[in-house]
Amino acid sequence: MRKNLFLLAIAGLSTMILSSTSAFAQTSENTEIEISASEVKEAMEYLASDELAGRNTGSSEIDLAAEFIESKFNEFGLRPHFETYRDSFMIGDLHAFNIVGVAEGIDEELKDEYIVIGAHYDHIGKGKPVGGDEIANGANDNASGTVGVIELAKYFGVLKENKRSVMFVLFSGEEKGLKGSEHLAKKLKKEGLDLYAMINLEMIGVPMKAKDYMAYITGYENSNLAEKFNEYSGGKQVLGFLPQAKQLNLFKRSDNYPFYQEFKVPSQTICTFDFTNYPYYHHVDDEAEFMDFEHMARLIDSLLPGLFKMADTEGKEIKLTD
Repeated sequence: MRKNLFLLAIAGLSTMILSSTSAFAQTSENTEIEISASEVKEAMEYLASDELAGRNTGSSEIDLAAEFIESKFNEFGLRPHFETYRDSFMIGDLHAFNIVGVAEGIDEELKDEYIVIGAHYDHIGKGKPVGGDEIANGANDNASGTVGVIELAKYFGVLKENKRSVMFVLFSGEEKGLKGSEHLAKKLKKEGLDLYAMINLEMIGVPMKAKDYMAYITGYENSNLAEKFNEYSGGKQVLGFLPQAKQLNLFKRSDNYPFYQEFKVPSQTICTFDFTNYPYYHHVDDEAEFMDFEHMARLIDSLLPGLFKMADTEGKEIKLTD
């Protein structure tokens, strides 16, 4: 697999982007940070396992997923934005919680500006039985996006090179009507958070077919995000336009939308599910074995240059269109 090799320095070494068969970041202590297909596979197989029983919001099994995410955030050195990593809320009589960690910015002027990178880690629990199997494991939807956020958090958390602060969020309650993102967006707005942009990862487990870009964004025409992101990525076509996303109004159907509603800033979802490349949406066969881990590692790696540049530009160059 051909991927970017990201050498990023903490002790004043220069930043380089090279070509190699794996991606890693190297600090002054020679700490190596890697995005590998094998590591992605390991995390996916746990989050989409029968043990987690489809990660239904309010279940004991989704608590296991939350503990896994919290352990990763702690390992990467992310600080909790609230008293703990858990941001609790209620959906009727169900107790739910988002998981929120921050890689604080290092620039005194820019660190109070935030980028939110998120995905929902809940799923539907059970689905229509097939061959005696009733667990809707939710591998593509959305263990894949969850693992993407975890892997990106690893870079930002360990390197501590970003000028702006980056908040990493795993949402619960998405499958019950975007409840987790709606709760957190309102809460952050009330506390006066200065949000630059919100990037959401949704169903990135399989590659797109016959496209000249790696992933599409919802609400493509609402901002210059794709254009600037590809520019930041050295002209690589990372993000593109999928007509079906506009036709089906996907912009309003994932966790980016509550942030757009509250903050009126670029808030968009990155996705590779193109309606032709995966048949198991909300299906009990949405299993880890059908995911393309090489593709996932390659895509996550390809998002890094654009996200680092977003965190470092002096001005807010990504803007809503008129």
